[in-house]
This record gives sequence, structure tokens and C-alpha cells, in this order.
Amino acid sequence: MAFSGPLTTCRRSRMPAGKTPNLIYVFADQLRAQSVGYMGDAKARTPHLDALAASGVNFTSAVSNTPVCAAHRASLFTGKHASSTGMVINELRMNPDHKCFGHVLTENGYETGYIGKWHLWSNRAGHHQEAESSYMPPDMHKYRLGFDGFWAAYNFNHQYYKAFYFQDGPERIWVKGYEPDVQTDMAISFLREKAGGERPFALFVSYGTPHDPWRKDNVPDAYYKMFENTPFSLPQTWSDTPDPYMDRFTDPERWLEYYKPNIPEFQRVYYAMNANLDWNIGRLLEAVEAAGIADHTLIVFSSDHGEMFGAHGRVQKMTFYEEAVRVPYLMRWPGVIPRGQVSDACLGTPDIMPTVLGLMGLPIPEEVEGMDLSPLARGMRGPEPEAALLQGMGHTYLWVDGFEWRGLRDKRYTYARYRTDGSELLFDNISDPLQTRNLIEDPAHKVASDRMRGSMKAKMDSLNDTFELCSWYRDNWTDGNRNILRGARS
Repeated sequence: MAFSGPLTTCRRSRMPAGKTPNLIYVFADQLRAQSVGYMGDAKARTPHLDALAASGVNFTSAVSNTPVCAAHRASLFTGKHASSTGMVINELRMNPDHKCFGHVLTENGYETGYIGKWHLWSNRAGHHQEAESSYMPPDMHKYRLGFDGFWAAYNFNHQYYKAFYFQDGPERIWVKGYEPDVQTDMAISFLREKAGGERPFALFVSYGTPHDPWRKDNVPDAYYKMFENTPFSLPQTWSDTPDPYMDRFTDPERWLEYYKPNIPEFQRVYYAMNANLDWNIGRLLEAVEAAGIADHTLIVFSSDHGEMFGAHGRVQKMTFYEEAVRVPYLMRWPGVIPRGQVSDACLGTPDIMPTVLGLMGLPIPEEVEGMDLSPLARGMRGPEPEAALLQGMGHTYLWVDGFEWRGLRDKRYTYARYRTDGSELLFDNISDPLQTRNLIEDPAHKVASDRMRGSMKAKMDSLNDTFELCSWYRDNWTDGNRNILRGARS
């Protein structure tokens, strides 16, 4: 069934009189919450992010509900879960018939800007080096989901010294230098130009770092040298046997011969990328101050998902473990968001759009599935989710069945169940933050497991998430060519 079009009914949020904020939304790719200084990582060199956390609110339990790039982005821009966008794996083409973040901003007078990775405009796997897979012809600009202003984006690329982007023509514009540095230059130019204008602006900056490949030649040498002598090791939950539930990289020989010896070096490059990312965040914050717009600019920083680095026999993402789902989420707006706040609310990806719009006093589309947590950001009491539903919809980017899972994460526990064999897991994240002990058979935790199991089913039922095979979405939501035809749950 094709979706008929975006819903236009909205719920209006309140904003203090006289406040019409600019918005700068910055998000990294594959940055996990545990790898920044303000969350306690002594190896991390993130002074600017640490300062940003101290100057606003830090949502310490923020998660990526479907921890893979495209699914997160679809949820970010729609306020919906992956089971309601159909963006269940990577390398699909997003259906534009949703009332999206960009639509609300544009319709309410904002000048928009989007810089960086998009990853919602692909209808085939293996597209990464094809220019035409990133360029949107003018008659396809509806696929920009309401970002009708400045556009300097591409679908997918993580070769940061061989970077490019598109604007309004089919020609690749090659980046001269290191991609995050150049993207920050563009972001600073945009905000300087718009700072004195009559209309507020909304700028989204989507950095590719610290996503792999983690090679020494994919990060500036000065940042690599910052960690050259820093010891990195395998995680405490490393296993010489890869997790059979992982969708890729489960070859036992490659696991031991490639991943085991290289993970320490991968982390070294990852932390170097994070240090460069932090430097660029600092430049952006400094430009906001210099432009005199800090007091009326809402700044948000987050990431699309984390990275396992061998923990629990896994690499990359698309799992319910903390290393993959926990992400940074910071908000700063001087005079509105009190400094130094910490919230443990179970904020998930679908909550981001309504929370930001609510804080800005903009209408929240009725079709949004997330919750407006802006009162918490203001330091007030307000409703919050009891837990976040985690959805593992299948493979990272192929229509391959057998890797589906669902999970629920509240302030204490993570519960998960695999579709293929019905096996269940329960972790107490407070007493066991590394998730080393599966408590599902522990009689002392039966009440918790029953509660989490029931709550997960209730949440899935409310979303009409029937826990289907990955290929079911191909057969029922797409045209067979990876174009998503449906725009709403049914």
C-alpha cells in the first residue's frame, strides 16, 4: 500500500517570549558515548565537547534505537522508529512522504543548511563510489526532506582525503584537504552569512568521522601522533570466537588473523579522529561566539550509533550492546537550558526531533512517534519514556534474513530477544556495565525479565512492529529496487 502523503496536523509547543533560536545540529558517525572525555574516558581528548557538556544538558542514557547509519537518519528526520520508516537497513532510498524535521523548519521561516553525509539516497548496494548515487536532480529535491536551503552533501564516503560533495548540479565538488576541516569551514561561512539576517537559520552538519576505515592515512598525522604511544588493548569482553548472531565478519580465521591483532590500532586512529572532530567542534563554537549569536542559538551534538571494537565478539554496530547503542547527546542554549545538567532519561532517536522542535517552540507533527523531552532540557520535570525500544531489523545493508532482534533499554536493564531462535538476554547495566552476565534465567531477576518482556511487546504492538524478517520489508515496503514506497506504518 503506497502512502498518500505527509500529515499536516501538528501540536504546538511553547517557547519563552522573544526567543526565536537558530539551530546548529551536529552529528558524528559511529561515535560511541563511552569514548568522550565528559563520559569518563581518560584516553579521549575532547576538551571542546567536555566544555559543551558542562554548558548545557547531557543526556547520559541516549540511544540509537536502530544502530546503523541510514536507519538512524530516517528516524532523526521523521521522529519515527525504523519499523515505521521502512529504512531498516542501509543503502535504501528514503520515502519522502513524511512530515520531516526540514519541512517544519522551512515552513516556519528558517533558512536551512545541510553539510555532509546524507545516506538516505541510494537504491542499490555497492553504490559508494558512484557519483550519480549522491546527486539529486532538481525534480528529486523532495528527497532532501525539506532542507531547501544551502546543500553541500553526498550519500556515502569515508575516504576523508578523497572527499567530495554535491550542491545543485551533477558535478562532484572535490574537497581539498581533510573533509571534517573543510566541512567546518563551510559551516562557519554559513553561520557568519546568516547571523545578521532577519530570518533564523537551522544548520545540520553531518561529519563522517570517526567512521572507519581506521587507517593512519585517513586522519591528519598531527592527531595520529597524539595517540601514537597511547596503549590500546582488546576489550574486556573480547572472545576468540566471533558472535554467530553478527551479520558479517564471522569467519573464525579472519576474526583471529585480522581483527584481533588490528583492533588496538583501529582504536588509535578512532581516537585520533575524535580529537580532530573535537577541534572542529571547538572552531564551530568559537565562530558562534564571534558572530554574537550564542545566546539565541540552540546547539545540539550527537552521533548516529557507536562501535563494538571486538566487545562481545563483535565489530561495527547493529546490536543492542551498550557500545553500539549508547550515543552522546548534548544540548546548549544559554539562558534556556541550565548549565551543567545531567539527565538519565531514556532518550531515543525518535525523541530527538520532537525534543528539539519543542524547545524551539515549533510545531511537532502529530505523526511523530517520539516524545518531547524539552522540559527536561530546561531543568524542569516532565513526562519521559519508561524505556527505549531497540530494533535490529536484519543485516547491515543486505536483504538477508536471520539477524533480526528486538530489545528494550530502561534506566537499569537491557532486554533483548533474537527472532531466529527466540533466545533472550537480560543485563543489569548498573551492576554490570560491561554486560558480562546474562540474567534471563536468574530467578532473582524474574520480575525484571517478565516486566521488560511485557513492556517490549506492548511498545511493539503500539507501533505495529510485528517482528518480521528483514526480507519482509523488501517485499512489502519497497519496489524491489530498494526504493521505499510506504511512508507510514499500516
